[in-house]
Amino acid sequence: MTGPDYILDISGLSQPAGAEEVQSDAAGRPWIAIHWRCCGVYSRVYRHRDATCYKGRCPKCRREVRLKVGPGGTNSRFFEAE
Repeated sequence: MTGPDYILDISGLSQPAGAEEVQSDAAGRPWIAIHWRCCGVYSRVYRHRDATCYKGRCPKCRREVRLKVGPGGTNSRFFEAE
């Protein structure tokens, strides 16, 4: 088993305890889980097609988050956004 093909470089988000393995949907598109503290909901945020970032919005208030993919990041798959 090989490691992930990318590492997230996250700033400004807190990390709750969570699984360390890469998540992907049925089509194989990588995603991360975000707990949107603004509205108390969870959602998936999918990796952009060019593999440089993850971009998503809160499903209730539409607040946006962008997480860069880069060296020296984290392997965590679960995050919180303000």
